[in-house]
Amino acid sequence: MYGKPALEAGFESLPYVNPGALKGGRLVVGNTGGFDTLNPFAQKGTPPWQLRFWGYESLMGRSWDEPFTLYGLLAESLEVPEDRSWVEFTLRPEARFSDGSPVTVEDVIWSYETLGSDGHLRYRGFWNKVDRIEQTGPRSLRISFNTPDRELALIAGMRPIFKKAQWEGKRFADFGLSEAPIGTGAYVVSDFEPGRSLTMTRNPEYWGADLPFRRGTQNFDELRIEFFGDETVLFEAFKAGELSAYREFNPDKWLSAYDFPAVQRGDIVKTEVPHQRPSGITGLAFNTRRAPLDDWRVREALLLAFNFEYINGTVTGGEQPRISSYFSNSVLGMRPGPAEGKVRALLEPFQGVLLPGALEGYALPQSDGSSRNRKNLRRAVALLSEAGWQVQNGVLVNAEGRRLELSVLLRQGDAEMKTVVEIYARALERLGITLTPDLVDNAQYVARQSEFDFDLTRVRRDLSLSPGNEQRLYWGAAGRDQPGSRNLMGIASPAVEAMIDAMLTADSNEDFTAAARALDRVLTSGRYVIPIWQYDKGRIAHIKEIRHPATTPIYGDRSGFFPDVWWYQPD
Repeated sequence: MYGKPALEAGFESLPYVNPGALKGGRLVVGNTGGFDTLNPFAQKGTPPWQLRFWGYESLMGRSWDEPFTLYGLLAESLEVPEDRSWVEFTLRPEARFSDGSPVTVEDVIWSYETLGSDGHLRYRGFWNKVDRIEQTGPRSLRISFNTPDRELALIAGMRPIFKKAQWEGKRFADFGLSEAPIGTGAYVVSDFEPGRSLTMTRNPEYWGADLPFRRGTQNFDELRIEFFGDETVLFEAFKAGELSAYREFNPDKWLSAYDFPAVQRGDIVKTEVPHQRPSGITGLAFNTRRAPLDDWRVREALLLAFNFEYINGTVTGGEQPRISSYFSNSVLGMRPGPAEGKVRALLEPFQGVLLPGALEGYALPQSDGSSRNRKNLRRAVALLSEAGWQVQNGVLVNAEGRRLELSVLLRQGDAEMKTVVEIYARALERLGITLTPDLVDNAQYVARQSEFDFDLTRVRRDLSLSPGNEQRLYWGAAGRDQPGSRNLMGIASPAVEAMIDAMLTADSNEDFTAAARALDRVLTSGRYVIPIWQYDKGRIAHIKEIRHPATTPIYGDRSGFFPDVWWYQPD
């Protein structure tokens, strides 16, 4: 995205892989919920989330040891002008789909057109910025853009590629479990039981096995996903030896719950994976489309009532640091105190719409760690009163006598967040507010989030060291009323739009960093989410037979690391 790629032409392998890793073995992991489609690229249905990472490829591949750098995958070369107003790719002649047929320019163009018009919403924003896509040679195509946006040339290299002939006479978005799209990746779906399990097998004829970019990766012969009703049952299955690995997100549990016999014998190994990426945002999202959550004073009062220090101590043993902003834990995070320099210059034109704290400085409320949280609750009462809410007979009501009653949409089996909500609800009772967890099955959870049918709900957005167009998907105004949008909070802020524009048009790292810090200020001071703890390191418990390289990429345990660069070694 900025500067030059770290790896020179002719590199042996990515820097965080073991190029001599063994091939073979089987990996079994677990998911909660279920699945009702094998097409992870359409809007309809719930696929196994891993499917789009394990079976499909794009023209370029990403190195997870650089903020945002791509290397050739299906494409052997590319050409791009200084202003990045277009990009031209030349396909590798050896690139093949999993059925052995060659990847053609026609397949690539069809894939881009189909994703842009009939694919998941995450792909459509890019397509709206494409002016034209055209074949320029037997193995080459050019994509021209209608918008100044330096990231588009990179995003263009990251769309999955499908076989056009598979879909003759069919609509891409309509197929659920009847068939999976044919891709070019090393793994293909070989078996599945709806809602119960899915198995992917490594293609022995995989076309890219000898590429330097692929050397030392995709080492397991078989990848299998087992599905469970909730996280507790999933963990018990791991303890019983039914799964090969388990990701642990609770550091207190990591310290206290891994003393079962397989760990004591050394058959299970605990691996911690550090990273340098931003914290992202994890917590409870407010649906600002609904009153009274459209009033920032009510949201701030609810933030004040959320006793993070006490809840964190109860749920995680106080081991996890709090998310202080969307890009905290990185150079892109907002700095404390008033906005200065380029950050202030970006924000000042929006003084009239910015919420308190964006320019002056904003920090999340802190408590003394006790269960009472008296000081913050007093501040919350004052804000609620200012917003028109008063306590009558122990219940908080507005001028029309309507009670302040809220519910939190959660997926069944989300035991951790259910505990958080229950503790939080007891604190809100003291303000006269009723908060109830609304636990639903996987299908209802996805459907209701898609229709924004909730007051609060769990949100998690991983953010990279090179944020760009995906920021519009997360909090762009176009998604406020678009069903299926990832803008769960309903953000519609001209300041947010302008900061994203500034990031996308920045031509220096200094300007880019200023825009990211400014965006961080607008989002954090917007009080759109009650942040909880950040996942400051990855924690993976696994059977001793599966190994990983000694070097960890800067993005740590994200897609592209596990299971991509791990391998099975029985001795």
